[in-house]
Amino acid sequence: MKLIHARKLMLVLLMMAVAAAGFAGGQREGEVIRIGVAGAHSGDLASYGLPTVNAAELVAEQFNERGGINGARIQLIVEDDVCQPEVAANIAAKLVGDRVAAVIGHICSGATFAALGTYLDSGIVVISPSATAPDLTQSGEYPNFFRTIASDDAQARMQVEFALNELGVRRIAVLHDRGDYGRGLAENARDSIEADGRGEVVVFDGVTPGAVDYSAIIARIEAANAEAIIYGGYHPEASRIVGQMRDRGMDTLFISGDGVKDDTFIQTAGPASEGVYATGPMDLSGNPIAIEGARRHREKYGEDPGPFFIEAYAAALALFNAIEAGGATFDGISNALRTNTVDTSVGPVRFDARGDAEGVGFAVYQVQNGQYVELR
Repeated sequence: MKLIHARKLMLVLLMMAVAAAGFAGGQREGEVIRIGVAGAHSGDLASYGLPTVNAAELVAEQFNERGGINGARIQLIVEDDVCQPEVAANIAAKLVGDRVAAVIGHICSGATFAALGTYLDSGIVVISPSATAPDLTQSGEYPNFFRTIASDDAQARMQVEFALNELGVRRIAVLHDRGDYGRGLAENARDSIEADGRGEVVVFDGVTPGAVDYSAIIARIEAANAEAIIYGGYHPEASRIVGQMRDRGMDTLFISGDGVKDDTFIQTAGPASEGVYATGPMDLSGNPIAIEGARRHREKYGEDPGPFFIEAYAAALALFNAIEAGGATFDGISNALRTNTVDTSVGPVRFDARGDAEGVGFAVYQVQNGQYVELR
Protein backbone atom coordinates (compact mmCIF):
# COMPACT_ATOMS: atom_id res chain seq x y z
CA MET A 1 0.00 0.00 0.00
CA LYS A 2 2.78 2.40 0.86
CA LEU A 3 4.41 1.73 -2.53
CA ILE A 4 1.15 2.41 -4.35
CA HIS A 5 0.64 5.63 -2.39
CA ALA A 6 4.21 6.69 -3.17
CA ARG A 7 3.66 6.05 -6.89
CA LYS A 8 0.41 8.00 -6.81
CA LEU A 9 2.18 10.85 -5.07
CA MET A 10 4.97 10.82 -7.63
CA LEU A 11 2.40 10.81 -10.45
CA VAL A 12 0.57 13.77 -8.93
CA LEU A 13 3.82 15.69 -8.49
CA LEU A 14 4.82 14.91 -12.06
CA MET A 15 1.48 16.14 -13.39
CA MET A 16 1.82 19.32 -11.34
CA ALA A 17 5.32 19.91 -12.71
CA VAL A 18 4.15 19.44 -16.28
CA ALA A 19 1.25 21.82 -15.68
CA ALA A 20 3.56 24.41 -14.13
CA ALA A 21 5.98 24.13 -17.04
CA GLY A 22 3.10 24.72 -19.42
CA PHE A 23 2.25 28.03 -17.78
CA ALA A 24 4.25 30.99 -19.08
CA GLY A 25 3.22 34.55 -18.21
CA GLY A 26 -0.13 33.20 -17.06
CA GLN A 27 -0.74 31.07 -20.15
CA ARG A 28 -1.00 27.36 -20.71
CA GLU A 29 1.10 27.13 -23.87
CA GLY A 30 -0.76 24.16 -25.32
CA GLU A 31 -4.08 26.02 -25.20
CA VAL A 32 -4.09 29.80 -25.52
CA ILE A 33 -1.80 32.79 -25.23
CA ARG A 34 -3.62 35.94 -24.19
CA ILE A 35 -2.33 39.23 -25.60
CA GLY A 36 -3.69 42.58 -24.49
CA VAL A 37 -4.28 45.32 -27.06
CA ALA A 38 -4.68 48.67 -25.31
CA GLY A 39 -5.20 52.16 -26.70
CA ALA A 40 -7.71 54.80 -27.68
CA HIS A 41 -10.54 52.96 -29.40
CA SER A 42 -13.16 55.68 -28.92
CA GLY A 43 -13.18 59.45 -28.64
CA ASP A 44 -11.12 62.06 -30.51
CA LEU A 45 -8.00 59.90 -30.72
CA ALA A 46 -9.62 56.64 -31.81
CA SER A 47 -8.16 57.13 -35.29
CA TYR A 48 -4.74 56.51 -33.70
CA GLY A 49 -5.74 53.45 -31.66
CA LEU A 50 -8.07 51.43 -33.84
CA PRO A 51 -5.47 50.72 -36.57
CA THR A 52 -3.41 48.93 -33.90
CA VAL A 53 -6.37 46.69 -33.05
CA ASN A 54 -6.74 45.84 -36.74
CA ALA A 55 -3.02 45.15 -37.11
CA ALA A 56 -2.98 42.86 -34.08
CA GLU A 57 -6.05 40.99 -35.38
CA LEU A 58 -4.50 40.46 -38.81
CA VAL A 59 -1.16 39.18 -37.48
CA ALA A 60 -2.90 36.99 -34.88
CA GLU A 61 -5.07 35.47 -37.62
CA GLN A 62 -1.93 34.78 -39.65
CA PHE A 63 -0.31 32.90 -36.76
CA ASN A 64 -3.49 31.08 -35.72
CA GLU A 65 -4.13 29.89 -39.27
CA ARG A 66 -0.81 28.07 -39.20
CA GLY A 67 -1.35 26.55 -35.76
CA GLY A 68 -0.69 29.43 -33.39
CA ILE A 69 2.51 29.88 -31.41
CA ASN A 70 4.07 26.54 -30.53
CA GLY A 71 0.60 25.00 -30.69
CA ALA A 72 -1.10 27.71 -28.61
CA ARG A 73 -3.83 29.85 -30.15
CA ILE A 74 -3.45 33.62 -29.79
CA GLN A 75 -6.38 35.31 -28.05
CA LEU A 76 -6.54 39.11 -28.14
CA ILE A 77 -8.07 41.02 -25.24
CA VAL A 78 -8.86 44.52 -26.51
CA GLU A 79 -9.25 47.38 -24.02
CA ASP A 80 -10.03 51.06 -24.62
CA ASP A 81 -8.06 53.57 -22.52
CA VAL A 82 -9.27 56.66 -24.46
CA CYS A 83 -5.62 57.85 -24.19
CA GLN A 84 -6.36 58.94 -20.60
CA PRO A 85 -3.72 58.04 -17.97
CA GLU A 86 -6.22 57.27 -15.19
CA VAL A 87 -8.17 54.96 -17.50
CA ALA A 88 -4.97 53.32 -18.72
CA ALA A 89 -3.94 52.53 -15.14
CA ASN A 90 -7.25 50.71 -14.60
CA ILE A 91 -6.92 48.91 -17.92
CA ALA A 92 -3.45 47.69 -16.92
CA ALA A 93 -4.81 46.22 -13.69
CA LYS A 94 -7.59 44.50 -15.64
CA LEU A 95 -5.20 42.99 -18.19
CA VAL A 96 -2.99 41.71 -15.38
CA GLY A 97 -6.09 40.07 -13.92
CA ASP A 98 -6.85 38.60 -17.34
CA ARG A 99 -3.39 36.97 -17.19
CA VAL A 100 -2.07 38.32 -20.48
CA ALA A 101 1.41 37.31 -21.54
CA ALA A 102 2.15 40.69 -23.15
CA VAL A 103 0.49 43.92 -24.28
CA ILE A 104 0.49 45.64 -27.66
CA GLY A 105 0.03 49.34 -26.84
CA HIS A 106 -0.62 51.69 -25.24
CA ILE A 107 -0.92 54.35 -27.94
CA CYS A 108 -0.37 57.68 -26.15
CA SER A 109 2.73 58.35 -24.06
CA GLY A 110 0.83 59.61 -21.01
CA ALA A 111 -1.37 56.53 -20.91
CA THR A 112 1.69 54.32 -21.41
CA PHE A 113 3.52 55.90 -18.47
CA ALA A 114 0.46 55.40 -16.26
CA ALA A 115 0.19 51.69 -17.09
CA LEU A 116 3.83 50.56 -17.29
CA GLY A 117 4.51 50.23 -13.57
CA THR A 118 1.62 47.80 -13.12
CA TYR A 119 2.83 45.68 -16.02
CA LEU A 120 6.41 45.75 -14.74
CA ASP A 121 5.35 44.57 -11.29
CA SER A 122 3.60 41.62 -12.93
CA GLY A 123 6.41 40.75 -15.35
CA ILE A 124 4.48 41.69 -18.50
CA VAL A 125 6.20 42.95 -21.66
CA VAL A 126 4.65 45.97 -23.42
CA ILE A 127 5.35 46.90 -27.05
CA SER A 128 3.96 50.16 -28.43
CA PRO A 129 3.69 51.31 -32.05
CA SER A 130 3.33 54.98 -31.18
CA ALA A 131 4.35 56.01 -27.63
CA THR A 132 7.30 58.27 -28.41
CA ALA A 133 8.23 59.98 -25.11
CA PRO A 134 12.02 59.58 -24.72
CA ASP A 135 11.90 58.72 -20.99
CA LEU A 136 9.91 55.57 -21.70
CA THR A 137 13.21 53.99 -22.75
CA GLN A 138 15.92 56.46 -21.76
CA SER A 139 15.07 56.64 -18.06
CA GLY A 140 15.91 52.95 -17.58
CA GLU A 141 12.85 52.55 -15.33
CA TYR A 142 10.89 50.29 -17.67
CA PRO A 143 12.89 47.26 -18.88
CA ASN A 144 9.54 45.75 -19.92
CA PHE A 145 8.88 48.45 -22.56
CA PHE A 146 9.65 48.23 -26.29
CA ARG A 147 8.51 50.31 -29.26
CA THR A 148 8.58 50.14 -33.05
CA ILE A 149 8.75 53.92 -33.53
CA ALA A 150 11.55 56.41 -32.90
CA SER A 151 11.45 58.69 -29.85
CA ASP A 152 10.46 62.36 -29.67
CA ASP A 153 13.98 63.70 -29.21
CA ALA A 154 14.81 62.46 -32.72
CA GLN A 155 11.51 63.83 -34.03
CA ALA A 156 12.07 67.24 -32.41
CA ARG A 157 15.60 67.50 -33.81
CA MET A 158 14.25 66.79 -37.29
CA GLN A 159 11.55 69.48 -36.90
CA VAL A 160 14.07 72.08 -35.74
CA GLU A 161 16.62 71.23 -38.43
CA PHE A 162 13.91 71.43 -41.08
CA ALA A 163 12.67 74.79 -39.76
CA LEU A 164 16.16 76.32 -39.59
CA ASN A 165 17.77 74.74 -42.64
CA GLU A 166 14.94 74.23 -45.13
CA LEU A 167 12.42 76.91 -44.17
CA GLY A 168 15.01 79.43 -43.07
CA VAL A 169 13.03 80.67 -40.05
CA ARG A 170 14.67 82.10 -36.96
CA ARG A 171 11.87 83.29 -34.68
CA ILE A 172 9.94 80.25 -33.49
CA ALA A 173 7.03 79.83 -31.07
CA VAL A 174 6.88 76.44 -29.36
CA LEU A 175 3.51 75.25 -28.02
CA HIS A 176 2.26 72.06 -26.41
CA ASP A 177 -0.94 70.56 -25.03
CA ARG A 178 0.46 70.00 -21.50
CA GLY A 179 0.37 66.19 -21.91
CA ASP A 180 3.37 63.88 -21.60
CA TYR A 181 3.72 63.46 -25.35
CA GLY A 182 3.10 67.06 -26.40
CA ARG A 183 5.09 68.71 -23.63
CA GLY A 184 8.01 66.32 -24.14
CA LEU A 185 8.10 66.98 -27.87
CA ALA A 186 7.95 70.75 -27.29
CA GLU A 187 10.67 70.72 -24.64
CA ASN A 188 12.96 68.75 -26.92
CA ALA A 189 12.27 71.20 -29.76
CA ARG A 190 12.98 74.19 -27.48
CA ASP A 191 16.23 72.63 -26.27
CA SER A 192 17.30 71.85 -29.85
CA ILE A 193 16.66 75.44 -30.95
CA GLU A 194 18.62 76.84 -28.03
CA ALA A 195 21.49 74.39 -28.54
CA ASP A 196 21.73 75.23 -32.24
CA GLY A 197 22.08 78.96 -31.59
CA ARG A 198 20.70 80.21 -34.91
CA GLY A 199 17.05 80.42 -33.82
CA GLU A 200 15.18 82.04 -30.97
CA VAL A 201 12.21 80.69 -29.01
CA VAL A 202 9.98 83.77 -28.85
CA VAL A 203 7.07 82.02 -27.10
CA PHE A 204 7.02 78.79 -25.12
CA ASP A 205 3.70 77.85 -23.56
CA GLY A 206 1.05 75.18 -23.08
CA VAL A 207 -2.51 75.38 -24.36
CA THR A 208 -5.63 73.99 -22.74
CA PRO A 209 -6.76 70.73 -24.38
CA GLY A 210 -10.35 70.83 -25.55
CA ALA A 211 -10.62 74.63 -25.50
CA VAL A 212 -12.70 76.31 -28.20
CA ASP A 213 -10.91 79.67 -28.34
CA TYR A 214 -7.12 79.97 -28.67
CA SER A 215 -7.12 83.66 -29.61
CA ALA A 216 -5.06 84.74 -26.58
CA ILE A 217 -2.04 82.55 -27.38
CA ILE A 218 -2.41 83.28 -31.09
CA ALA A 219 -2.28 87.02 -30.34
CA ARG A 220 0.92 86.51 -28.32
CA ILE A 221 2.50 84.63 -31.21
CA GLU A 222 1.51 87.37 -33.63
CA ALA A 223 2.87 90.09 -31.32
CA ALA A 224 6.17 88.19 -30.99
CA ASN A 225 6.56 88.18 -34.79
CA ALA A 226 7.01 84.41 -34.82
CA GLU A 227 7.78 83.06 -38.27
CA ALA A 228 6.82 79.50 -37.34
CA ILE A 229 5.13 77.45 -34.65
CA ILE A 230 6.37 74.05 -33.56
CA TYR A 231 3.49 72.30 -31.81
CA GLY A 232 3.57 69.24 -29.57
CA GLY A 233 0.17 67.61 -29.21
CA TYR A 234 -2.69 66.00 -31.08
CA HIS A 235 -4.90 66.94 -34.01
CA PRO A 236 -8.04 68.30 -32.24
CA GLU A 237 -6.22 71.30 -30.73
CA ALA A 238 -3.88 71.71 -33.71
CA SER A 239 -6.79 72.00 -36.13
CA ARG A 240 -8.39 74.76 -34.03
CA ILE A 241 -5.14 76.69 -33.62
CA VAL A 242 -4.36 76.58 -37.33
CA GLY A 243 -7.92 77.44 -38.30
CA GLN A 244 -8.07 80.43 -35.95
CA MET A 245 -4.65 81.67 -37.14
CA ARG A 246 -5.77 81.58 -40.77
CA ASP A 247 -9.05 83.29 -39.88
CA ARG A 248 -6.97 86.06 -38.33
CA GLY A 249 -4.99 86.40 -41.56
CA MET A 250 -1.76 84.99 -40.16
CA ASP A 251 0.49 83.01 -42.50
CA THR A 252 2.78 81.78 -39.71
CA LEU A 253 4.20 78.37 -40.64
CA PHE A 254 2.91 75.45 -38.57
CA ILE A 255 5.09 72.42 -37.85
CA SER A 256 3.98 69.50 -35.71
CA GLY A 257 4.61 65.81 -35.09
CA ASP A 258 3.03 62.42 -35.52
CA GLY A 259 0.16 63.48 -33.24
CA VAL A 260 -1.03 65.69 -36.09
CA LYS A 261 0.16 63.63 -39.06
CA ASP A 262 -3.28 62.11 -39.51
CA ASP A 263 -5.95 62.55 -42.17
CA THR A 264 -8.39 63.44 -39.39
CA PHE A 265 -6.44 66.69 -38.91
CA ILE A 266 -6.90 67.54 -42.59
CA GLN A 267 -10.61 66.72 -42.45
CA THR A 268 -11.12 68.81 -39.32
CA ALA A 269 -8.99 71.82 -40.27
CA GLY A 270 -10.20 71.84 -43.86
CA PRO A 271 -8.55 74.38 -46.18
CA ALA A 272 -6.55 75.79 -43.24
CA SER A 273 -4.55 72.55 -43.19
CA GLU A 274 -2.93 73.35 -46.56
CA GLY A 275 0.80 73.88 -46.18
CA VAL A 276 1.02 72.50 -42.64
CA TYR A 277 4.16 70.46 -41.93
CA ALA A 278 4.30 67.38 -39.71
CA THR A 279 6.90 64.80 -38.89
CA GLY A 280 5.86 61.16 -38.78
CA PRO A 281 7.16 57.65 -39.38
CA MET A 282 8.89 57.22 -42.73
CA ASP A 283 6.72 56.07 -45.62
CA LEU A 284 7.18 52.32 -45.68
CA SER A 285 4.46 51.56 -48.20
CA GLY A 286 7.06 49.95 -50.47
CA ASN A 287 8.02 47.35 -47.86
CA PRO A 288 6.69 43.94 -49.03
CA ILE A 289 5.31 43.05 -45.58
CA ALA A 290 3.68 46.48 -45.32
CA ILE A 291 2.14 46.02 -48.77
CA GLU A 292 0.75 42.62 -47.77
CA GLY A 293 -0.55 43.99 -44.47
CA ALA A 294 -2.32 46.87 -46.21
CA ARG A 295 -3.83 44.47 -48.76
CA ARG A 296 -5.18 42.22 -46.02
CA HIS A 297 -6.51 45.27 -44.18
CA ARG A 298 -8.44 46.46 -47.24
CA GLU A 299 -9.74 42.95 -47.81
CA LYS A 300 -10.98 42.53 -44.24
CA TYR A 301 -12.02 46.05 -43.24
CA GLY A 302 -12.86 47.59 -46.61
CA GLU A 303 -10.56 50.60 -46.27
CA ASP A 304 -6.93 51.65 -46.19
CA PRO A 305 -5.17 51.30 -42.83
CA GLY A 306 -4.83 54.34 -40.58
CA PRO A 307 -1.99 55.94 -38.59
CA PHE A 308 0.53 53.66 -36.89
CA PHE A 309 -0.91 50.55 -38.57
CA ILE A 310 2.46 49.66 -40.09
CA GLU A 311 4.23 50.17 -36.75
CA ALA A 312 1.56 48.11 -34.96
CA TYR A 313 1.81 45.35 -37.57
CA ALA A 314 5.57 45.31 -36.94
CA ALA A 315 5.02 45.25 -33.16
CA ALA A 316 2.71 42.25 -33.40
CA LEU A 317 5.11 40.37 -35.70
CA ALA A 318 8.07 41.09 -33.43
CA LEU A 319 6.15 40.11 -30.29
CA PHE A 320 4.66 36.87 -31.62
CA ASN A 321 7.99 35.79 -33.09
CA ALA A 322 9.66 36.52 -29.74
CA ILE A 323 7.13 34.35 -27.90
CA GLU A 324 7.66 31.61 -30.47
CA ALA A 325 11.44 31.79 -30.00
CA GLY A 326 11.69 32.36 -26.25
CA GLY A 327 8.40 31.30 -24.71
CA ALA A 328 5.67 33.42 -23.14
CA THR A 329 7.66 34.51 -20.09
CA PHE A 330 9.03 37.96 -19.34
CA ASP A 331 12.66 36.87 -19.72
CA GLY A 332 11.93 34.75 -22.77
CA ILE A 333 10.10 37.53 -24.64
CA SER A 334 12.53 40.29 -23.60
CA ASN A 335 15.63 38.34 -24.53
CA ALA A 336 14.20 37.27 -27.89
CA LEU A 337 13.19 40.85 -28.76
CA ARG A 338 16.71 42.05 -28.02
CA THR A 339 18.64 39.24 -29.70
CA ASN A 340 16.54 38.10 -32.68
CA THR A 341 16.10 40.10 -35.88
CA VAL A 342 12.62 39.78 -37.41
CA ASP A 343 11.48 40.95 -40.84
CA THR A 344 8.55 43.30 -40.30
CA SER A 345 6.53 46.03 -42.00
CA VAL A 346 9.08 48.64 -40.81
CA GLY A 347 12.03 46.57 -42.00
CA PRO A 348 14.24 44.13 -40.10
CA VAL A 349 13.68 44.81 -36.39
CA ARG A 350 15.77 44.11 -33.35
CA PHE A 351 15.59 46.12 -30.14
CA ASP A 352 18.49 47.72 -28.31
CA ALA A 353 19.12 47.40 -24.57
CA ARG A 354 16.73 50.28 -23.86
CA GLY A 355 13.85 48.84 -25.89
CA ASP A 356 14.09 51.10 -28.95
CA ALA A 357 13.85 49.46 -32.37
CA GLU A 358 17.08 49.88 -34.29
CA GLY A 359 16.91 51.57 -37.68
CA VAL A 360 13.45 53.19 -37.54
CA GLY A 361 13.06 56.92 -38.03
CA PHE A 362 10.92 59.89 -39.05
CA ALA A 363 10.27 61.90 -42.21
CA VAL A 364 8.85 65.38 -42.85
CA TYR A 365 5.46 65.68 -44.54
CA GLN A 366 3.41 68.61 -45.84
CA VAL A 367 -0.29 68.90 -46.57
CA GLN A 368 -0.61 69.47 -50.30
CA ASN A 369 -3.98 69.44 -52.05
CA GLY A 370 -5.66 67.80 -49.07
CA GLN A 371 -3.17 65.03 -48.37
CA TYR A 372 0.15 64.53 -46.59
CA VAL A 373 3.11 64.30 -48.97
CA GLU A 374 6.52 63.11 -47.80
CA LEU A 375 9.21 65.76 -48.38
CA ARG A 376 12.34 64.17 -46.90
